[in-house]
Amino acid sequence: MYRPSTFPSGRRGRATAALLTVAAVATLGLAGCANDDKPVGPTAGGPLPTEVPAGTTLVVADQSERLQSALRISGELDKFPFKVEFANFVGGPAILEAFRAGAADVAQVGDVPPIHALVAGQDVPIVAAYQTSTTALKLAVAPGKPVTTLADLKGKKIAYAEGTAQQAAVLRAIDKAGLKTSDVQLVRLQLAEFLDAVRTGQVDVAPLIEPNVTRFLRTPGTTLLPDSETAGIYSGLAYLYARRAIVQDPAKAAATRALVTAFVQAYQWANTHPEEWASQYYVENQKVSADDAERIVDSVGTYVFPHLDQQLVDRQQDTIDAIAKAGELPKKVQAGNGFDLRFDAPISQAVSASGARFEPKER
Repeated sequence: MYRPSTFPSGRRGRATAALLTVAAVATLGLAGCANDDKPVGPTAGGPLPTEVPAGTTLVVADQSERLQSALRISGELDKFPFKVEFANFVGGPAILEAFRAGAADVAQVGDVPPIHALVAGQDVPIVAAYQTSTTALKLAVAPGKPVTTLADLKGKKIAYAEGTAQQAAVLRAIDKAGLKTSDVQLVRLQLAEFLDAVRTGQVDVAPLIEPNVTRFLRTPGTTLLPDSETAGIYSGLAYLYARRAIVQDPAKAAATRALVTAFVQAYQWANTHPEEWASQYYVENQKVSADDAERIVDSVGTYVFPHLDQQLVDRQQDTIDAIAKAGELPKKVQAGNGFDLRFDAPISQAVSASGARFEPKER
């Protein structure tokens, strides 16, 4: 499902009040909908086009209005040589359903939704990436629950949503604790339900990211597992991915190239204008206090923009392998089938031009 964007449009970009009517599906039964006989299409060959014809439109699926906020506040939205329409979704599975319906062209998601796209036979290659702090995801513990280490997860109810970055974090946490999924109770919820479920005790533990971590901590008695316990369960990666038909269409491929450039420049603007980003996105849009917004920006850390290369493909394959090891993938897929590496060129140009970085200062 989605919530229409309410942002102003800028000179050439515009937000839509109503994009699509698709089934309000927040989680997909991937084993049922996957088409094992349909191969994922090959990576498009040849250089990316650069000319965007008049009248070109991209439909961008967003979450928590994050990407469109970054583009608008940084001023990148006003520079687009094409029209852009935004729709806001909760979680990767709902975005995948929009892709399936042909109702969205490009989306920003975590690292797991592209994996489930591959499993479901949807050809949606990654065209850009950013990484934030690997400690930005927290395991939130319901009030009064005796969970202070990963070992304490045994027997506990854990919020779980297939096809989301939180899925991989939960599975890695269970594995790191030396447990199996059968040792815990995975409570399958929609991502939007995690916050209320853990702060009201419907589940014992839930993986949360900001601004929901801050909202969670407003409830008396709530706690977080220490970062020392959860180190390594979260990649900090987020991706832009697009339907293959979009990156094969010359006009929309050129528009996507421009979007990738703006993606880097907008989040680099957030790096260099943390106070404005905190105020205009977290305070005004996400409705947290100024003090909380400052803490959130600090906890997310600096956005960096990895190359689309074999190293990133290997990192994505590690996540695939972690989910498969837990028995949570109906079939094994190859990460390399989920990238369009041609987009590394505009990423590299944008990183160099904006003063951004490809990797964190400390690895």
